[in-house]
Amino acid sequence: MKKVINLFKDNYETVLLVLASLFLLLALLKPQIQLKQEVHNYLLVADVSQSMNAEDMKLNNLPVSRLVYTQHLMREVVKTSPCGTYVSVGIFAAENVALLFMPLEVCKNFDIINDSIDHLEWRMAWSGNSRMTFGVKAAEETFDYLNIPAQMLFFTDGDESPKANGINKLDISNVRIGKNVIFVGVGGHEPSPIKRFNANNKFVGYWGTDAAAESAGGGIMYNDASLDDPDPPVAYAEFDRYLSKQDVEHLMAMTEEIKGQYVEGLDKPDFYNFVQSQAPAAKFVTEYSVRWIYLALAILMVLATYLPDVLSNRFDKRLFKHTDS
Repeated sequence: MKKVINLFKDNYETVLLVLASLFLLLALLKPQIQLKQEVHNYLLVADVSQSMNAEDMKLNNLPVSRLVYTQHLMREVVKTSPCGTYVSVGIFAAENVALLFMPLEVCKNFDIINDSIDHLEWRMAWSGNSRMTFGVKAAEETFDYLNIPAQMLFFTDGDESPKANGINKLDISNVRIGKNVIFVGVGGHEPSPIKRFNANNKFVGYWGTDAAAESAGGGIMYNDASLDDPDPPVAYAEFDRYLSKQDVEHLMAMTEEIKGQYVEGLDKPDFYNFVQSQAPAAKFVTEYSVRWIYLALAILMVLATYLPDVLSNRFDKRLFKHTDS
């Protein structure tokens, strides 16, 4: 043991530098350990019904549709989420919610998630009408399919067609996922006309009151381009346009019924801070990088090679002062 100590004293710099090199090598190997920890798991649901084509929002001082604004908010939520956050994306139309992909970690799958958000559009809808209470019940089934607790951000204007009433309104007071639902209200507070497009996504005019009623009855599906020959009917005059706005009252009523949350979706720090302030919804086994530990140890080893010289200089200074006195 004494020989080992003496050997270290004689070759301490070499030993420390070898250890530093070893720790640097371990850091390059990207070491990771698996830990079970609480994480944010967001299910971003976009309303892709026709009313989301109303252009009453602004980005960079330019008018955009509610759906485009929703896409922007979704991308920013992903962008402001720290590594280790999980995100899945779904769409709502008619009476159902469709899940596009299972939860993905944001940093490793940043481009994939954003590409999916970029391709959200109204033609994904399988029907032209929308019934929010049925959508909430469908979201509950989606949660069961996920089989992982999540915080659902439901981006919608809350505008239903047909309008909710005592006959067609579904009782959602027994929804189990209420505490995990946040309605994100998107849309202006003043009535706006809804743009109408053909199957090729070409703008042909605005929805008329008659066409809106027709859509509510059975929905309009664009799985066959021949449906646009001629183009779908539109409002003939400005007074005949179907007008839509964010139905805050309806969203608040549903929020209260399921004991969820409502927040207005605005491109401001307060909104993103609100999202990130939510309690972690799930527990995942995640990979945790320990590279920083090895890098810190390597730096300490290098610094330690200078320690004897520092101590020796201090000792020499003290000895010099003592001899001087």
